Amino acid sequence: MDATKPIGYWLKHLDNLLERQFDATLADLGIGRRHWQLLNTLSRGPASREELTHALAPFWQAGAAEPAEVLDGPGNSLTARGWATTGGQKIALTAEGRAAHARIADRIAHSRRTVLGELTPEQYTATVRTLSFMAANVEADLASGGRPA
Repeated sequence: MDATKPIGYWLKHLDNLLERQFDATLADLGIGRRHWQLLNTLSRGPASREELTHALAPFWQAGAAEPAEVLDGPGNSLTARGWATTGGQKIALTAEGRAAHARIADRIAHSRRTVLGELTPEQYTATVRTLSFMAANVEADLASGGRPA
């Protein structure tokens, strides 16, 4: 490991690796990370399109499939697979969707254990806390105009 590289490098590098890991973990199912994120969010209960869009906004990158495409587009969307229903105001998992979530959750848990490796729960918590402080610092700076005084 080259600890001399700046945090931005490691954040981007880790994010790219996580994308690749999700792709590898879910490839045989014909789904990706965005499918999992929608499936996992809906596993907590029905949600409107607006609620889903808001909850998942930080994860959707320009050029990626739109949430509506992953949710109810043709092909391998959640509704096309019979995993979700989109009728009415709320979108909900079907019984088949809940079963799929349970199966996929086991794979995701394994991937997460791989990412954490030998980190203790305290180290993980400290890392997340540090990143949240850094994000808050940048948000505050941007809100104030982002220029030195």
